[in-house]
This record gives sequence, C-alpha cells and structure tokens, in this order.
Amino acid sequence: MKKQGVKERIIETASDLFYNNGYNQTGINQIIAEAGVAKASMYQHFRSKEDIAVAYLKQRHINWMGSLQDFVSSKKTNKEKVIASFDYLESWLSSVNYRGCGFQNIICDLPQDQHKIKDQVLLHKTDVKKLIDILLHEDSNQEDLANEILVLLEGAIILSQIQKNSWPIKAAKRAAIKLLD
Repeated sequence: MKKQGVKERIIETASDLFYNNGYNQTGINQIIAEAGVAKASMYQHFRSKEDIAVAYLKQRHINWMGSLQDFVSSKKTNKEKVIASFDYLESWLSSVNYRGCGFQNIICDLPQDQHKIKDQVLLHKTDVKKLIDILLHEDSNQEDLANEILVLLEGAIILSQIQKNSWPIKAAKRAAIKLLD
C-alpha cells in the first residue's frame, strides 16, 4: 500500500473536518494537528484555509460526479439515467455520516470574501447541470427541463438533510418523472 503524502493527508483530514464540522468551525491548527503534519509542511502545499477548502471541493467534485455517473450508467435511456440520479441521492442519504451536500454546506458557511471557494461550488453545480443537459439533449425543451431537474435534485438534497428522511428525494423523483413524460 502506497504511503499517503502530506498534501493528500491534509486534504483528507480537512475534507472530514469541513464536511462534519463546517468551514467556520474548522481551524488551520486543527487540520495540522489531526493530519499529523508540521505547520511548515502545510504551508508548503497551501497558503490558506481557503486554498485547502478549494482542494477539498475539487476532490469532492471529482468523486461525486464519478460516483453519480457510475451509478446511472447501467440505465438504457437518458431519461432513465436522469431518474436514476434520484435513486443515487437516496443511496447517498443512507450512507454513514450523511450531512447533505458538502457544496451546499460550505457555501452557507462562508464569509463574503471567499471567492475561490464560491467559484468551486459554482463549477460543481454547473457541471451537474451540464450532465443533465447532456442526458436531455434530445428534448426540445432541454434547457428549461435541465434547470427544473437541477432544482429538484438540489432541493431534495437539502430537505433530506434537514428532515433526516428520504421523502424529499422520493417526492422530487415523482416530480421529475412527471416532467419527463
């Protein structure tokens, strides 16, 4: 097994802390201590907590998009793939330590001047919409439909986090089926 490098340890530690405790509740010294790295080593890789958060979000984006695409890939039609994205959310909800969307969580926790983080969140949400656009490419009402599906997905994520229940995802899936018929 390959030994994890300092940068990867910092990102992994910060990922857990940001997701479980929030951005504002996580300090640089806590990340350094829990990652077991020297402060100088941390600053060799990252200039600030904001830079660590951007690295966290980039990694989360890659993992989440890949996992979603893998999950829906077995479906035959693109509409089935869009509907399966709600099944993906439901399986994600049942995972250990579900605390909602890391992108939604961090954006709500940010001070106004954290533009690099906001840009990374926007990139993620834009890429989710692009994936929906691609899947709906045959539909003449693609742009509106993709926006509506995105709103259903995002709303289902936040409501399922608040409610600690899957009913918002199931309701959003039913609404998506009606939209796609």
